[in-house]
Amino acid sequence: MKIKKIGLPLMAMFVMLGTATFAQNNSDSDAQKKLEELMKQDWACLKCFADANTKVEAPKAGEQRVVFMGNSITIGWLRLNPEFFNGKPYINRGISGQTTPQMLIRFRPDVIDLKPKVVVILAGTNDIAGNTGYTPVETIFGNIVSMAELAKANGIKVVISSVLPAFDYPWRKGLEPVGKIADLNQRLKNYAAKHNIVYLDYYSAMADERKGLKAALTSDGVHPNKAGYEVMDPLAEKAIAAALKKK
Repeated sequence: MKIKKIGLPLMAMFVMLGTATFAQNNSDSDAQKKLEELMKQDWACLKCFADANTKVEAPKAGEQRVVFMGNSITIGWLRLNPEFFNGKPYINRGISGQTTPQMLIRFRPDVIDLKPKVVVILAGTNDIAGNTGYTPVETIFGNIVSMAELAKANGIKVVISSVLPAFDYPWRKGLEPVGKIADLNQRLKNYAAKHNIVYLDYYSAMADERKGLKAALTSDGVHPNKAGYEVMDPLAEKAIAAALKKK
């Protein structure tokens, strides 16, 4: 697959924000200010990948294209572990700080219109953190289900990822997310089993005794470091392979 280089500065901004030093921890940064201004005019950030999407060519015969839809954890993969994407028909469409309603709005241009064989959805933690206001777990779950249904209706195989463990959110402390993450993950797992969808369980491999993210796999308790992404890499590959085999 030939995908032309994504235009800067927007892409560079999202890669930078998709790290442990991302926007929520750097409110004074130029990148954060630019993102906040952009969100005032484009809440779902439809413009974020608009130019990049026009440069994505139609899939070649036999190409197993995969789109990764997500937030800072997804886009951070490009910066901290780019080897996972290099030379593969993988397209990263993560945007730092995003919640499931924002992803749902941009799901058509950033996923469906790119004509992948598989979409890997990793979403929900920012909803629990209240990034775009209070959202109950039932609504978060429903938004992810809606993305899965849109994908299936367009002939795209679905991988639904668990929310990664988080004991607390450094940009919004005291929310006690452990129980909500467990609730959402169980709903997603049950839905996937019922609807013949692959469930990608990052949580079990990355949780510590407090049900937070293992210290060796993160620098802030929420975002994976390189070691964290190296745990995620083979799990994602296995899930993609399983999805491609689904009828």
